[in-house]
Amino acid sequence: MANTHLKHNATGYADALICEAEGLERLASALVEAGVTGISVPNVYRVDETELEITAIRSSGASDRARAVLGEGLARMHGLRQNAYGWGRDNYIGLSPQPNRWSDNWGEFFVQDRLGYQVSRIRDTGQRNRFQRVLDEHGGTLIDWLNAHCEHPSLLHGDLWNGNVLYGTDGPWLIDPAVYCGDREADIAMTQMFGGFGEAFYRAYDEHYPRTPAYGVKREVYNLYRNLYAPKFCMFW
Repeated sequence: MANTHLKHNATGYADALICEAEGLERLASALVEAGVTGISVPNVYRVDETELEITAIRSSGASDRARAVLGEGLARMHGLRQNAYGWGRDNYIGLSPQPNRWSDNWGEFFVQDRLGYQVSRIRDTGQRNRFQRVLDEHGGTLIDWLNAHCEHPSLLHGDLWNGNVLYGTDGPWLIDPAVYCGDREADIAMTQMFGGFGEAFYRAYDEHYPRTPAYGVKREVYNLYRNLYAPKFCMFW
C-alpha cells in the first residue's frame, strides 16, 4: 500500500469523516469523468466514525504551471452538468454542519439552505433578527437573480480556499471537500476569499470555461455564506 495519512475525527460529529470520504470519492470520479488527469484526490483506504486513512501527500511549492493545471481541471469538472442542486445527505464545511437536499431551484437552495441556515445559527438575537429581516425582505429577489445567472448544476468542492489545495511534486491535490451541486462560480468565489489562487489559475479557468459577466456580484453573495460561518465572527458561535 502507498504511504498513508491517518486523520482522526476531532469535529464532534460522528459522521464527519464518512462524509469527507464520500466527498473525496465523488470528486475523484468526477475528475475521471471529465477527463482530468492533472488533479489528484487522496484515495480512501479506510474510514469509520473515528479515523480516515487516505493517501499521504508530500507537499511542495505551487508553481504557475501547477496552478494552471488546477484551473483547467476545475473548469472541465464544472462543465459536467449534474442532475439537480444540493446533495443527498447533510455534510460539513469545516466545523459547521451543512444541511442538504435535492432541489431544482438553485436560488432557493442557496438562500434557504446556505444563507438562511447560517443566519439561524447566530447566537446574538439582535444580530440574528437583523440578518433574518434582510433575507425576508430581499430573499425572493435574490432567488430570482441567482436563478437567472446560473447555467446548470455543477459538482462543487464546496470549501475551495487555498488551505484545501496541496501541491505535490506530481501537481495539485484537492483535500477536505464539502461537496454539493450548485453554481460553479460559488467554488471560484471561495478561491478569492483568502488571497486567491494566482493569475495562472484564473487565466486557465477562464480559457476553458469563462466566468460569467455577473461573477463580480455573485462572488460577494456566495462568499457571504463562508463569512457567516467563519469562526472569527464570534457573534455567530
